[in-house]
Amino acid sequence: MILYIDACVRENSRTKRLADALLEKLSGEVRYVKLEDISFETTSEEYLTKRENLIEQCAFDDKMFELARQFAKADTIVIAAPYWDLSFPAKLKQYIEAINVLGITFLYTPEGMPKGMCKADKLYYVTTAGGPVVPDEYGYGYIKALAESYYGIKDVSLIKASGLDVLGADADAIMNEAIASISV
Repeated sequence: MILYIDACVRENSRTKRLADALLEKLSGEVRYVKLEDISFETTSEEYLTKRENLIEQCAFDDKMFELARQFAKADTIVIAAPYWDLSFPAKLKQYIEAINVLGITFLYTPEGMPKGMCKADKLYYVTTAGGPVVPDEYGYGYIKALAESYYGIKDVSLIKASGLDVLGADADAIMNEAIASISV
């Protein structure tokens, strides 16, 4: 199962267009998670206490962990997130906080190191930017570090089109080149 996490909000999102081109090249059932449609709980002391108690009780079937269970079971993960303000949309950060669950997506070894519990062997991070993506670590690098260090997903790829809004840039040509360069 391919899990497609869509952090795009614009109807004609260039990031979504790039992600759709990737999905056309992948084979398998696709499950969509449209972050714009999710109302994440506000992180409060009450929320954190409830979450910690559920984790302590290994009550992982609670609705609170539905997104984490789905993420952990995916074979392939595609994250589509436009490059905003040196990173990605806030909804993606909220999603990450929801799926980072000790006992579902990762655990700690006796030495205190995180060990991934996710089934996926591949994660694609898809992004577009009006200007340059500088540095990659603020968006893609963050996701890559989590995937490799916490989730156990060692094969993480960046698919991007940048410089789309630079004066004189041929946005269509940049997008077409990025789409043509997608390999799976």
